[in-house]
Amino acid sequence: MIKKLRFACSLAFAFLVSQNLSAQGPVLPKANKGQQGPTRPNIIMIVADDLGYGDLGSYGQKYIKTPYLDRLAAEGMRFTHAYAGAPIGGAARASLMTGLHTGHTYIRGNKNIPLRAKDITIAEVLRQARYKTIALGKWGLGLENTTGEPFKKGFEHWAGFTTQEHADNYYPQFLWRFEPGFKGVNAFHGMVPIYRNREGRRVEYSQDLITKAALNSIRIYRPAFDNKYQPFFLYISYTTPHANNDLFSKTGNGMEVPHNRPYSQYRWPLAERNKAAMITRLDADVGKIMDKIAQYKMEKDTIIIFTSDNGPHAEGGVNPTYLGSAGPLRGIKRSLYEGGIRVPLIIRWTGKTKANIISELPVGAWDFMPTLAQIARSRAPRDLDGVSFLATLQGLPQTQKHEFLYWEFHEGGSKQAARMGDWKVVRPALGDRLELYNLKTDIGETKNVAAQHPDVIIKFENFLRTARTRSTHWPLTKATPAGGR
Repeated sequence: MIKKLRFACSLAFAFLVSQNLSAQGPVLPKANKGQQGPTRPNIIMIVADDLGYGDLGSYGQKYIKTPYLDRLAAEGMRFTHAYAGAPIGGAARASLMTGLHTGHTYIRGNKNIPLRAKDITIAEVLRQARYKTIALGKWGLGLENTTGEPFKKGFEHWAGFTTQEHADNYYPQFLWRFEPGFKGVNAFHGMVPIYRNREGRRVEYSQDLITKAALNSIRIYRPAFDNKYQPFFLYISYTTPHANNDLFSKTGNGMEVPHNRPYSQYRWPLAERNKAAMITRLDADVGKIMDKIAQYKMEKDTIIIFTSDNGPHAEGGVNPTYLGSAGPLRGIKRSLYEGGIRVPLIIRWTGKTKANIISELPVGAWDFMPTLAQIARSRAPRDLDGVSFLATLQGLPQTQKHEFLYWEFHEGGSKQAARMGDWKVVRPALGDRLELYNLKTDIGETKNVAAQHPDVIIKFENFLRTARTRSTHWPLTKATPAGGR
């Protein structure tokens, strides 16, 4: 018997509940005799929203408490040169899901433009390898009834927010969900009302609902007792610590959290206390997921990946420098300097990845697609920008490396950035000369050394000429003049 996941509304939390249902699953290779887990690992990918490079204790944070994520880092591999696909969520998630950098992704910003039918995602690649696929939380890659809906992009089970705007409300009145039909039961596709949040009430916090759903998914899809295993891919896209900007416009504090313990007595601005509480709450929820994996003795059979979609924000009343959210980096969300795109990345794969390892390998979010495809023994699409870093996870020489990493961003005019080895260039606006920084000696990007290294600039200019494909929705444009539209 394979346990099925069913999303349903309840008075308690109007979200995920489970029920064991009889169904005949796919025929899978039998595990080796005596083996206590699947032959391919379960994969849990947790993505935070606007969490900065310096927001975790393991990355130098001194004020915000993150004991569980610090433990995850101590038990796994921590990357210090990991990059988001973009400095803003929609484009970053598109890059992560499709294995392409923002010069090639179809989605390159936060417009409500969906992935196309031909855009292949990680979930579709893993389903080819007979993974069960579940997505929870913020999607942002296609509205309902478009080609970009999660269940059309490889996820068999899905519940959460389709749009950025909906996800920014931490006490939503409804969530979207999809469940496939089986054995005469029709598929469900629609809204699940959260009655306790109706009429302005603020009872059910969305992050809590997502965490409950994640824990339930692990319980349901843990290895069966009869040694017939189907590994799962669980994508958990949290919305914290993103701001609720609508609430900020009304109250002056957009950092929405049920309480701000353990920071309630700190003499910090209210928004900073709330942001810290959001991050500590996120950390505790990651701890619950780690504990659930341990409860079912699945540590050696499960990869846990934790990262962020982009750098820290300056929204909701928050000052990102107050608690050092970007660490030593320059820039924040919506910036192509390091603070906008360099993010935490922690991966624990017990028994495969050595504990307490720090990797300085430059890794882009678009590298997840080929890496997870290789782990799952599936086939990724051709012509990806991503490069598998499985060898690094296994402690082997990383023979495949990027010659260049690339980003572009289009709010307020187009901007570009690229990295080659320790060199990094930023074009702050279309038509501007490239700025050049040596990240090995100047992680804060304070010294533009372009004039001293014309040979390096030429290499970057040659690369940038062919780094992108044309985009109807995101063409290269000059900055809008002050007072312009």
